[in-house]
Amino acid sequence: MLGKNGQPLSPSAAKLKLLKTLKCTLRFEKQAWATGAKLIAGVDEVGRGCLFGPVVAAAVILDPDPKQRIRGLRDSKLIDEETREKLAPIIRERAIAISIAAVDAAQIDQINIYHASRLAMREAVRQLSPAPDHLLVDAMIVDFDCPQTKIIHGDALSISIAAASIIAKVERDNMVRQWDSVYPQYGLASHKGYSTPKHKAALREHGPTPLHRQSFAPVWLSSQTSFEFMEDEANSLETEPLEEVDEVVVEKLR
Repeated sequence: MLGKNGQPLSPSAAKLKLLKTLKCTLRFEKQAWATGAKLIAGVDEVGRGCLFGPVVAAAVILDPDPKQRIRGLRDSKLIDEETREKLAPIIRERAIAISIAAVDAAQIDQINIYHASRLAMREAVRQLSPAPDHLLVDAMIVDFDCPQTKIIHGDALSISIAAASIIAKVERDNMVRQWDSVYPQYGLASHKGYSTPKHKAALREHGPTPLHRQSFAPVWLSSQTSFEFMEDEANSLETEPLEEVDEVVVEKLR
């Protein structure tokens, strides 16, 4: 995929450009309703590629009543912080149920980020009350006994998953901000723990904190800590594969 200057885009820029072309609708919710499902939960996680702090997942059951519809739901990566902060309380007010779960950096280092993300999503779903009878999940299958629809780029395609993405993002950002005064030299309030040049420079200068993910390459390189799964796995798990628009993958499990 090429940019305006005709040069190839970076993987992250290409993915963002793709996501902006996708429409966030009720398509997958309607398909689940057609099977008889009534309590459909959107499930997503945030913070998978961060160097600091937990991975956070949210599960959201939106009210199907058209009067409770929420305008502006999109993948949290596609909307600015101010908009996310405005949408989150509206989602909380109008949703039938919301649940949030987090897996901390120490456990991420023990089981790796992929399994930590699945664990956070499972716990978020298990804590929902009432329990869902169908899950719409962003690019994963959750260890929960009910029908599921796995959707690549689900947070850009399903309003339920988008709502979960926004709730999880706002929650995680708030969690990381609270640590900024404890570790001011890392600039956590600005980058929320993501792998920015400023963050990596701070790691090189000061080394990691106990809340950094010691198994992630920029972190262990700054501390020379040794783990069983190192740079190759960390890098491969931090970056999701880019899919073309006409190759959106949907898997239904019963």
